[in-house]
Amino acid sequence: MFEGYKVVFVEDDLPVRVSLTQTLELEGLAVTPCRSAEEALPHIQPGAQIIVITDVRLPGMDGRALLAHVQATDPGIPTILITAHGDVAMAVQSMRAGAYDFIEKPFAAEHLVEVVRRALVQRRLVLENRRLKAQLAGGPADGLLGTSPAMEQLRTLIGTLGPARVDVLIQGETGAGKEVVARALHAASGTQGPFVAINCGALPESVFESEIFGAEAGAYTGATKRRIGKLEFAGDGTVFLDEIESMPLALQVKMLRVLQERSVERLGANTAVPLACRIVAATKADLLELVGQGRFREDLFYRLDVASIALPPLRQRREDIPLLLDRFCAQAAERLQRPVPAWTGAQLAAWQARDWPGNVRELRNFAERWVLGLVNEALPPVLASSTEPLALPQAPLDEALAAVERQWIVQALRMSGGNIARAGERLGLARKTLHDRIRRLGLDADAYRGS
Repeated sequence: MFEGYKVVFVEDDLPVRVSLTQTLELEGLAVTPCRSAEEALPHIQPGAQIIVITDVRLPGMDGRALLAHVQATDPGIPTILITAHGDVAMAVQSMRAGAYDFIEKPFAAEHLVEVVRRALVQRRLVLENRRLKAQLAGGPADGLLGTSPAMEQLRTLIGTLGPARVDVLIQGETGAGKEVVARALHAASGTQGPFVAINCGALPESVFESEIFGAEAGAYTGATKRRIGKLEFAGDGTVFLDEIESMPLALQVKMLRVLQERSVERLGANTAVPLACRIVAATKADLLELVGQGRFREDLFYRLDVASIALPPLRQRREDIPLLLDRFCAQAAERLQRPVPAWTGAQLAAWQARDWPGNVRELRNFAERWVLGLVNEALPPVLASSTEPLALPQAPLDEALAAVERQWIVQALRMSGGNIARAGERLGLARKTLHDRIRRLGLDADAYRGS
């Protein structure tokens, strides 16, 4: 459940250290026991996948000094303080200093496990939020936003295939983000060459050959000078062939030869020009079915299908819808100079239940209509088909609930410009309660001021 995460447990009392370490390990948690705060310091690094549990009274550096070190190193690391000598004043001071929780001895092992699990959930959410912010700062493709397992696998695959520079076939429904993935592959390749996009379904057959392969002067009526084709122009970059299923059969033969020989002859030329570009083709159709119908060449299919990427439709990663919707609404609001209207939990649930046949593109258009106030709430939501059950988040319930809670609080903060009191009114929470939840989730209300 928390693979890659560990609990750094600091306790100078050996029997207690051994007993609680075993308790946590029996729950499937990885534990690094330390007999002193100094021994724990090397494990506390910015971005570390850890939480810290520490006794307050320790020889040398005590627990509250360790808490201060954690806060200075990475305030997003949850730190749980344990003491047999605590009182209300100490608990309040520790929480104000950034402690995640404060447990007074004696306590039930089940209580410790529950607090530790919640702390680990928070740490995962904080690190994921940082990763997404880093992606956004680098100008990522919106279609690759998401925390679902399907999107994590997609990003991993892009990271693997990108530098390999093999030809890739992308298969996905309309609006699923095929060009977004192609551009991500291009970016991951590290090449300095351009990204050249060609929509095979939009090019008339009469100009297709000259556009793709190029032509010499005089090759056809009106060809007064040499024309460099898209394949040659791409250099060592990437050529994206969208709607490859629309390519005429006669040109499929020529494209197959280009891919096999890695060279192209301009129309009217007698010599071949070597090609260094990578081909990324995309289709919304089942090419093997078209092969069976004689509408697509089998040899070209297998030549294109060196590596393939199947894009999941939005209905198969519904847990990504709130993040995408939040992003698209923010973009639309900035462009249209309008505020983002608030939505209710019931509305969000209804939107997550839709099929979204147009996928990410349809969701983006919906976000723009929402910002413009053009969404007709009288219309019933388009529900998922009865043959396909509603996809639940691929996470334990406590993690899923924490993610939903975080999404609502972020929305309320954005709607209120970072004002905690107004955000609390939207959520029906007291100011102090909301402030505590914001701190627990690792959020920064100031980040939403003026948004």
